[in-house]
Amino acid sequence: MRKRAIVLGCTGSIGRNSLDVLAHLSDEWSVVGLAAGSRWEQLAQQANRFRPTAIAISSAGLQKETSKALAYPGEVLGGPDSMVRLLETVDCDCVICAVVGSQGLSAALRAVELGRRLALANKEALVIAGSLLVPLAQQSGAQIIPVDSEHSAIFQAMQAGRAAEVRAIYLTASGGPFRTWTQSEMDDITLDDALRHPTWQMGPKVTIDSASMMNKALEIVEARWLFDLRPEQIRVVVHPESIIHSIVEFCDGALIAQMGTPDMRTPIQYALTYPARRKCPSPSLNLLETCQLNLHPPDAERFPALRLGHEVAARGGTSGAVLNGANEAAVQLFRRGLIHFRDIARLTEQALHDHKFKAAPSLDDLLAADRWAREEVTRCLVS
Repeated sequence: MRKRAIVLGCTGSIGRNSLDVLAHLSDEWSVVGLAAGSRWEQLAQQANRFRPTAIAISSAGLQKETSKALAYPGEVLGGPDSMVRLLETVDCDCVICAVVGSQGLSAALRAVELGRRLALANKEALVIAGSLLVPLAQQSGAQIIPVDSEHSAIFQAMQAGRAAEVRAIYLTASGGPFRTWTQSEMDDITLDDALRHPTWQMGPKVTIDSASMMNKALEIVEARWLFDLRPEQIRVVVHPESIIHSIVEFCDGALIAQMGTPDMRTPIQYALTYPARRKCPSPSLNLLETCQLNLHPPDAERFPALRLGHEVAARGGTSGAVLNGANEAAVQLFRRGLIHFRDIARLTEQALHDHKFKAAPSLDDLLAADRWAREEVTRCLVS
């Protein structure tokens, strides 16, 4: 029998790549569930191609249109809780969580609670609630396998040794579009500038996070929970070619790097087939043509978000929820032209320092901290 996959966030970049991989692995895998936010036409097209048992559309009022567009008798769930209901309705072997932002948290928690393998591309779930998600997976026996290219690389490189033998990890960063910009040049960053990533093709929110290097701040916190590391063991290095996806340093001084073309289908497929490897639709890397690989320390003055990542990884508690919520709100304001690019990190840091910290929060506490952070960023703009 073929294994069964559910793809959450199927109409986004990671979701589309996931379906490409699943089509490539169609002799081993079938798609039994799909979920999207508001792109009902694209969701229906994907459903008509893969014919899953059920699909979910989160935006209210789009369930009827989606149902009419289906060319087969599949079940259509609708509403804000439809992703969770999809997981409860359709049995599967792996859930690919490719939902952007905090919207993926409840689904990630439910997938782990049900004991499913969770191929996690939604870093926010761990940033907000790693203190809940990781213990829950340990209790249920669920596997959390990262799909982020950097964390997949760490996960793969760690197969070369034991967790207790890891001295440090190095998360690589492309440096984004502003890697070589001066302080004065960064005063005039436009939205178009921030969306012009030199290497990866991603959605707008993730692309802006990459430009500010807030994505690395989030990834520092994510790595702390995924790999049970101390903050001082997690380092960031700028690698413009995006060929080395990350590095693990072991206690004997050995450095194990995972390299490959900048194509998300490689980590997606590895999360599905682990511990086995299969031929992948991603193009192979030709090292003889690559020739040169550059590594540089990041500039913490131009990219202050990095410092926030280490601060939150060390502090834990509600700080991850505030970091993520404040950043998401600030990115939205920047996209609307209401704040400057540099205000994203500034407003996020202010929210972090002003919030009422709880060291051992419940899920309700984390969700409340997330809401407060979003409201605080908007309030600061008004005041």
